[in-house]
This record gives sequence, C-alpha cells and structure tokens, in this order.
Amino acid sequence: MKVHSTNYYNTFIEISEDSNVDQAQEPSLRAGKKTIALKQFELIHNHPYQFTSDEVMLEVHMWNKDINSGERQKTKETFFSKGQPCFRASALGKKWGWGIHHNEEGKMAIYGVESPMYMSFVEDQNIVKVKAMRSKRK
Repeated sequence: MKVHSTNYYNTFIEISEDSNVDQAQEPSLRAGKKTIALKQFELIHNHPYQFTSDEVMLEVHMWNKDINSGERQKTKETFFSKGQPCFRASALGKKWGWGIHHNEEGKMAIYGVESPMYMSFVEDQNIVKVKAMRSKRK
C-alpha cells in the first residue's frame, strides 16, 4: 500500500494571497468547541519544532474523530493510504495570519505575519517559499 505524506522540508508557508489579516490571531472556539485550526495551533505553537506535518495531521484527525491512542498504528496506515490536504490548506495560513516554517527535519513552528521572524523567512533565499491556499477563487 502506498503511503502519502504532507511533510515539507526547509520550507516556509506564507499566509495566503487573499488573507486580509495584518496580525496573527489564535484561532477561536466555534460554538464553544475547539476547531481543527485551534487544535493545530495548540500543537504547533506549544511545541515548536517538535512535530512534523504528518504527526500533527494524524494527531488532529484522531482527536477530531475521537480515536483512542491504542488504535494509532492502524489509523495512521489508513489515514496516509490516501492523499491528505497539507498545511497549505490549513486555516492557520488562510484565515488566522500564521506562517508555518518546516525545518530541515520537517519539524514545524508557526510565526505571526507581523513578526520579524516571519519576514526573515520570507527574505531568506535558502528556503523554499510557498503560499497558503487562497480562501476564494480569483
């Protein structure tokens, strides 16, 4: 069975072209519950450069579907047996103003669009830059 991955290496995902935020915000609750974006934010913000994209995506999927950790391996095989949206599709870069840096090992950290680190990644010629996906069609 083919295994698909969402990992990036030495890459910075900038906020989307149609984002209208000039300062990053923590994703909010919806109807009093955590959203997928908030769960992604918590994992990456609270543990910078500790997780790869695949690890965060799997953890959020298991949380969202209320799958217990004893089923991690089976869930991982099933989840990555088909392609999954990468962090370019995340609301963190599309709506909330967070750039996502993936280091050489594929580990991630997030930086607010207003931060000096965000700008240093944008200006760094030694890393690949991609934009988060647009929220709306042109």
